[in-house]
Amino acid sequence: MARPSAVLDTNVVVSAYLNPDGYERFVLDLGRARKFQIYISTEILHEYSGVLRREKFGIPPQLVEAALDLIRKAARMVKPSRRVRAARDPEDNTFLECARESDADYLVTGNQRHFPKRFGRTRVVNAREFLEGIIPTLRR
Repeated sequence: MARPSAVLDTNVVVSAYLNPDGYERFVLDLGRARKFQIYISTEILHEYSGVLRREKFGIPPQLVEAALDLIRKAARMVKPSRRVRAARDPEDNTFLECARESDADYLVTGNQRHFPKRFGRTRVVNAREFLEGIIPTLRR
């Protein structure tokens, strides 16, 4: 069976750095360990960078750079070829575009209400649901 794949919403990445004991951190750690395939686009990486650098989060610049470097190394970059208009927040369409282009199994977000429950074959789930879905594949 192929490795599961996912697009991670920015709120998952930020939560991983703000709460090192949360589900989001476990998701990010599994992705960096290549237990599932993370997909990103240039737009998503740019958003991660901008949000992680926000002063209100207090994440040191060196940690932001290290985090982005780890994500770049673990993720597969895609270039979406078509625009999408399916998310409640137009800025969230970037994640759906990446999911469509990569044919990702999951889009992991803390804001499920902003997205359709399913987009093509991509299931929109929170971090806990994602872990429940992929843990059986990790035991093999």
